[in-house]
Amino acid sequence: MKHGIRLFVGLAAAGIVATHAISQENTDKAIQAAVEARQSQMTLYAFNIGLLGSMAKGEVEYDAEAATAAATNLASLSKLDQSRLWPQGSDAETLGSDTTEALPAIWEEGSDIGDKAMALISAADDMQAAAGDGLDALRGAIGPVGKSCGGCHEDFRLDD
Repeated sequence: MKHGIRLFVGLAAAGIVATHAISQENTDKAIQAAVEARQSQMTLYAFNIGLLGSMAKGEVEYDAEAATAAATNLASLSKLDQSRLWPQGSDAETLGSDTTEALPAIWEEGSDIGDKAMALISAADDMQAAAGDGLDALRGAIGPVGKSCGGCHEDFRLDD
């Protein structure tokens, strides 16, 4: 009888350990997927901002249609629900800087990350409205876009 109880307890403990390991593996996969997804979104931001910035600097000829398309993409991207892209524990201290540059300050009490995200949405909307109205309008709107991006990067990303 005692042997049966030991066997049961041993199997139960093994099951708990295995369940935890599987659960941890699933959590690790989910966090890695979230990091990859948000990095992909940042790449899309950079791709569209790159064109707008190149036009503003005169490195690429201004094209109202292309500027409007890039600005529309930027505005749409800024409004995507990113809540699943930023799980706690998906920062550089936890995962390593070779995986992400996000700082744990994003999740700290009192973080103003939400305000910074709203600033990007506002700047992207303004860019969308201005991008097709000529080079001067685009140049006037690009500064706030860069400032809103920089606001997050300065406070919530490892220094380059």
